[in-house]
Amino acid sequence: MHKLDPGFTFEVDVLDEPAWYRVLDQFEDANLYQTWSYDEVRCGRNNISHLLLRKSGEIVAVAQARIAKIPFVRAGIAYIRWGPLWRRQGELPDPEIFRQAIRALRLEYCSTRGLVLRLYPALFQESSSGFVSILAEEGFARSAGKPDRTLVLDLSRPIEELRAGLRPHWRRYLKVAERNALETIEGTGDDLFEAFVGIYKEMVGRKRFTEPNDIREFRSIQRRLPEHLKMKIMLCKAGDKLCAGLICSAVGKSGIYLFGATSNIGLKARGSYLLHWKLIEWLREKGITSYDLHGISPEVNPGTYKFKADLCGDNGKDVHFLGRFDTYTNVVSRLCVTLGESLRAIYREVRKKLADRVERDASRNAAYPGTASAQTE
Repeated sequence: MHKLDPGFTFEVDVLDEPAWYRVLDQFEDANLYQTWSYDEVRCGRNNISHLLLRKSGEIVAVAQARIAKIPFVRAGIAYIRWGPLWRRQGELPDPEIFRQAIRALRLEYCSTRGLVLRLYPALFQESSSGFVSILAEEGFARSAGKPDRTLVLDLSRPIEELRAGLRPHWRRYLKVAERNALETIEGTGDDLFEAFVGIYKEMVGRKRFTEPNDIREFRSIQRRLPEHLKMKIMLCKAGDKLCAGLICSAVGKSGIYLFGATSNIGLKARGSYLLHWKLIEWLREKGITSYDLHGISPEVNPGTYKFKADLCGDNGKDVHFLGRFDTYTNVVSRLCVTLGESLRAIYREVRKKLADRVERDASRNAAYPGTASAQTE
């Protein structure tokens, strides 16, 4: 287990929530998943931990970990999503800071607490390949599996170039939306979130897909976030009816597309095109330099992929995250985490099969209503 280099020290759980948010504001790579509110809603206030890395007394890196422990046993996992944060505002990024940060995290959560430490850093293979070596040298092993893939737009370009860089198909629908005299509503309030949830649930029902995130959790997170970190909600109305909406987080120097929806009556209004373009304009005004479209899967969801790829056009890149990295010193923790994940995978598979069966039965009953009546009589 490597010790920190001279001049580096770390502290754990010395900040309250307001102080943590003041620290986040110092980092360009700050993001929603490292906010106190996010993990408090997901796992509870007593199950989150915060580490500060200092160099010569100055904070140079931080990380928020979600802790899951097995009762009465010195075992469990510390999970850090899109962390540590190590790129300070206005400073050139120094990979050595990243190295010392993950070293401090390993010392605290593996050596001292006996937990498995799992990192999902906000780094991309296409621009951060050298960090894989750093992680390996510090005792982290990359998990097997296909890394997540996304599209990231470069918003530092002039707005005219961004518009010209849209794919012709996407730019044409944007013009259609602009001619449709649509009304846009923007804000952060719970009333807007509630309105968005309505058309989002309508879209989920129409497309019959499984929600990747629980939107109710994000609504709770929104209520707890300080105003300057709240998610941006944008709605579009055609006449007096909502036709589209989106939710985006803008923290640090990056924007992240979280949710989007189009209502049944709004499919031809092209409101989602107008909202995304207005969002890009807003992000640039806010000083955001990149816009992450938050995941693509051409095979599983080709329609959404085409929408995002056409929006990205010549303005960004198709990138892959580095992936997930684990490290541990406590074999019991490792065995417990592995067993727990296996059981959870079995539970999810059984749940999916049951849901598929219910959907098949519902479709069959809709097609042959007499059969359903006979079965219930």
